[in-house]
Amino acid sequence: MQFYLDGYRPGDPFVQEAHADVESRTGALPETADVVIVGCGPAGLVLAAQLAQFPDIRTVIVDRRDGPLEVGQADGVACRTVEMFEAFGLADQLIHEGYQVNEVSFWRPDERDGSTIVRTGRIDDVEEGLSEMPHMIVNQARMLAYLRDHMSRSATRAEPCYGLHVTGVEVDPDSDAYPVTVTAQRMRGGEPTGESAAIRAKYVVGCDGARSGVRQAIGRRLEGDAANSSWGVLDVLAVTDFPDIRVKSVVHSEQGSILIIPREGGYLVRLYIELDNERDAEMLRERSVTPEKLAAVANRILHPYTLEVKQVGWWAVYEIGQRLCRRFDDAPDDVPEDEVDSRPPRVFIAGDACHTHSAKAGQGMNVSMADAWNLGWKLGTVLRGTAPPEVLPTYSAERQRVAQELIDFDREFAAAVSNRPDTESDRNEFQEYFRRQGRFTAGVAVRYEPSILTSAAAHQQLAEGFPVGMRFHSAPVVRLADAKPVHLGHAARADGAWRLYAFADRAHPAAPDSALRELADFLGSTRSPLTRFTPAGYDPDAVIDVRAVLQQWHRDVSVSDLHPVLLPRKGRFGLVDYEKTFCPDPSADIFDHRGVDRDTGCLVLVRPDHYVAHVLPLDAHEELVAFLADVLVDV
Repeated sequence: MQFYLDGYRPGDPFVQEAHADVESRTGALPETADVVIVGCGPAGLVLAAQLAQFPDIRTVIVDRRDGPLEVGQADGVACRTVEMFEAFGLADQLIHEGYQVNEVSFWRPDERDGSTIVRTGRIDDVEEGLSEMPHMIVNQARMLAYLRDHMSRSATRAEPCYGLHVTGVEVDPDSDAYPVTVTAQRMRGGEPTGESAAIRAKYVVGCDGARSGVRQAIGRRLEGDAANSSWGVLDVLAVTDFPDIRVKSVVHSEQGSILIIPREGGYLVRLYIELDNERDAEMLRERSVTPEKLAAVANRILHPYTLEVKQVGWWAVYEIGQRLCRRFDDAPDDVPEDEVDSRPPRVFIAGDACHTHSAKAGQGMNVSMADAWNLGWKLGTVLRGTAPPEVLPTYSAERQRVAQELIDFDREFAAAVSNRPDTESDRNEFQEYFRRQGRFTAGVAVRYEPSILTSAAAHQQLAEGFPVGMRFHSAPVVRLADAKPVHLGHAARADGAWRLYAFADRAHPAAPDSALRELADFLGSTRSPLTRFTPAGYDPDAVIDVRAVLQQWHRDVSVSDLHPVLLPRKGRFGLVDYEKTFCPDPSADIFDHRGVDRDTGCLVLVRPDHYVAHVLPLDAHEELVAFLADVLVDV
């Protein structure tokens, strides 16, 4: 991570210099705000953390609780989510603290004695090469703490406002400045105090859960069905002779099914316990489930192994159900999602407010955070004035489709976990199913359809490993200036900038016939998108961040061979940024690993949320400008 751009300061370099009006933003609720976020769960705080990177934007985050969540419900952190946390500089902390899921074991009734269970196989949890980041287990409350800490270190010093229950959201279509009015009751100990507050905002985002008041206020509703299946969840400290207690395990026995998820810290474990509609009917009907009864069911399923619970950290019972909203914003229903109404959306919903599903696939928190990750940069750049409002409707269009895919997957996955594979063929197919679905559960299978933000894949053959519409799949490289091995994708921060990765042709970057140098000449000219779309006073990489990947090894080329576009001058001192150019890693050449055409090279344009927007030839200068002209604002 880079710092000291605008001058050396002692102390923690990861604490940004406070914005000039930070003091005026603390204390009492403001009368107006650019964005009001309702809810401090995973979606709300990812959105708040993203918007905190735009110091000029005033964001207010409210939650009806008296304070931060102490015990979280969600715990699975998909590979893609860890990649996202890397953009905030939080991945190392998450990985250090969490439990890393490496393998999945499978258990079934013993063919010789069906009353006992035996292990039938183990597979890798994450496919080799799927991501440089692991699948982690971390308590949701800790994830939220990471994000709050990140917000507190930002230039905005953002922090949530607790004890506010939103009771109304109204949009005035005739108002341009602050068209949305949010009213709220003050709460203490879960009860209203009799006091109220109101904030006028440019945009409002409801991240307030499955019972979302914001969703109701804009006339949206969750549609779908609840399945006739109940599961208990226990987070426990326990003593057991079950040998795979520290391995993610799927257990099918004659007494039911159980999913075992080891937790962080080396001792805690989560149990997802199937409750049988016949054996457990009485306690389900009478709602008399207790942790002790759930532990008894777990012992019944795990026989002949035993589980002695010493302490329960958290427990719950839930019914599997899949429900989804038709749109994730307040745009009229008769306006197609890929078109812009005369009144663009002003109110959005994210996370459980617009989609609900079972917990066993570990997707709820991850997909909710991905919703906010998709929306945050769009709001931030529109409010900053570098992107047009036309990008905002793409949020609902893109994320509603992803949520529908999740609903379909969750229904299938929940049935697969509940249904006991009886034959050897069934058991093999069940394990293969887990392997096949690994890309989805890792969060890397999302592919956005063509839109103003994502092109058609006309030039995909130039970089087969960077599919248009999918997340930019990082790979090892060596940074030219200091010979440091790094991951290319980790150069991207949660800062709202587009990334233009220029994969060079074979020519030396200083050679007259270098297509990379010709590109750099264009990017340094008056016709350049950098000139056209970067406001005065901004650093040259604030809107479009240009990075180059050479084919030469790092010892065969020098910084002095680079074009000035790849050595931009930044900050109040005009310092040189030396971290824009990379070379292949000898152990894993990125050109080979990502199928980049060595003869011609190519451009890979990546959105601020790190999804590939376009793949182009190095000399497709005008085509690049034409695409960006629809998603960026001329200065």
